[in-house]
Amino acid sequence: MKTENPKDPFLDDGADVELDVATARRGLDELFSLTHQYKTAESYNSLLKFVANFRFYAPFNAMLVHIQMPGARYVCSPSRWLDEFRRQIKPGARPLVILQPMGPVMFVFDVADTLPLPDAPPLPKEVENPFEVRAGKVDKQLEKTMGNAERDGVSVTIQHAGSQSAGQIGNARGGRFLDYPVRLNPKPEFVEVLVRYELLLNGNHSREAQYATLVHELAHLYCGHIGSPNPQWWPDRRHLNRDTDLCEFEAESVCYLVCRRLGIDNPSDEYLAGYLKEHTEVPPISLEAVMVAANLIEKMGRERLKPRKESKK
Repeated sequence: MKTENPKDPFLDDGADVELDVATARRGLDELFSLTHQYKTAESYNSLLKFVANFRFYAPFNAMLVHIQMPGARYVCSPSRWLDEFRRQIKPGARPLVILQPMGPVMFVFDVADTLPLPDAPPLPKEVENPFEVRAGKVDKQLEKTMGNAERDGVSVTIQHAGSQSAGQIGNARGGRFLDYPVRLNPKPEFVEVLVRYELLLNGNHSREAQYATLVHELAHLYCGHIGSPNPQWWPDRRHLNRDTDLCEFEAESVCYLVCRRLGIDNPSDEYLAGYLKEHTEVPPISLEAVMVAANLIEKMGRERLKPRKESKK
């Protein structure tokens, strides 16, 4: 019996997502804003912890599960429950809706809403206790994320600096280009990408600290705080720069989610805990921007992404 995590149908980087999916995401974000569902410190903290621990689905879909069933443990489609776990859906069970490309939605059910068939094997550990605490280490996620950042014109430089200097991202100067691979085998082929952003990391920090800094700075980029060369890639939200608390809160939220889902301790935990302790409400952030940025950065650490497609004129 297979026991690996299910493939999340909503792991696209946003460049080629169908319009109906993007529209659905924006509609959900507007709904959150109108209902104030996660405006209180307590409710937002509960959401972040759930998404951080619900590692077998991408952050955005984990958020959708939490909205519909905060106590969910492990969700699958009816066909996967039957084929892989030999379990059937209870009569009258309520389906949970998550997003998938070309769908725009699919229906899943929590393990609590399933019943074992006579030949059902015991549930694997990740189903029985999916929120088990892990001690994570950065493997190849650091180098893969740095490499994938190049397709968006992000040049990452590791420099030796003081202990209090973590890193920063800003607009690049000059007309330098990066060679981003279209393919590596059997014959290497590259495309030129204009260097638009410079990102600095502290070489004196551990790999885990460097990765947390990299995620935080990329979160500022993909949440739109520095602008966007193409709104189809990520939004241009430079108007938010006047509200530094909001921008930092979004970036720290992304960093917390991505790192915690790898089991990596990071300073975002302390920042968010301190902010939520001092404030009864969270800033007017975009949950859609936070979750989509977390989706993308998490994917950047797993696989080589295709070059960006320029928008059609």
